[in-house]
Amino acid sequence: MSEINSYAEIEKRSRRNKKILKTVTYVMLVIWAVIVLFPFYWMLLTSIKSYSSYNSEYIPRFYASDPTFDNYKTAFTAVPLARYFTNTLIFTLATTAIMLVVIVLAAFAFARLEFKGKNLTFTAFLSLMMIPNELVIITNFVTITSLGMRNTFWGLILPSVTSIFYIYLLKENFEQIPDELYKAAKVDGTSDLKYLWKVMLPISSPTIVTIMILKVIECWNSYVWPRLITDKEAYFLVSNGIQAIRESGFGRENIPAMMAAVVVISVPLIVLFLVFHKKIMAGVSRGGTKG
Repeated sequence: MSEINSYAEIEKRSRRNKKILKTVTYVMLVIWAVIVLFPFYWMLLTSIKSYSSYNSEYIPRFYASDPTFDNYKTAFTAVPLARYFTNTLIFTLATTAIMLVVIVLAAFAFARLEFKGKNLTFTAFLSLMMIPNELVIITNFVTITSLGMRNTFWGLILPSVTSIFYIYLLKENFEQIPDELYKAAKVDGTSDLKYLWKVMLPISSPTIVTIMILKVIECWNSYVWPRLITDKEAYFLVSNGIQAIRESGFGRENIPAMMAAVVVISVPLIVLFLVFHKKIMAGVSRGGTKG
């Protein structure tokens, strides 16, 4: 009887400890979420405060007493924000489309084709990931400048149309497709490109969607390269356009309108991530798992 009571006491204590641990975990997650989300809340809050209200606050308030959306109108009228959006959209779509063609063909070649020096070539490709980005930017800048592509969309796009990491990720995914499918397709007289289009791409669509989304986010947030290769406002992207706004008198004086511009630029990426975050995680985990 005492053993039964002792066992029941141990089970009760174990359940209590698990409950305490779960409570502490959730409390820590809530605290961390508040810390991470607070800058976004403050950015949104500032964007709906009037210019006079913001400047009259000696002690910042955590609410807007007279919320207004005039700052968003000012952000589009005081600076060519719509042009920055258009440039970024062209850059993002063109770069992502060209990159998908390049990495799909490269990943297929490394995963399914047999040619002399394939493993050595792929190892050399992977070793390029160890080169600092600063060195790549310097060589790309010299090349694009010598070709006369400064202040052009091609100068913005070409250095970003491939990625060793994405080739590796997609290659690992392609190699998970059974070889029997490829052999059966070749027996039926299917060409490599048709097999790639009809079989491999549909099976690997989660990883391809993940790569596409990550590339869109990367292009939208691109700052250093556009800042180097463009000095004309007609080719500014949203990233260096916002930096130009911040450095101008408008950005330094009208902080609420500046925050409104930042909110407008941030919303597309936030929506994109919230809609596709499950596909991103599923694609990355699938691409990195063999078997």
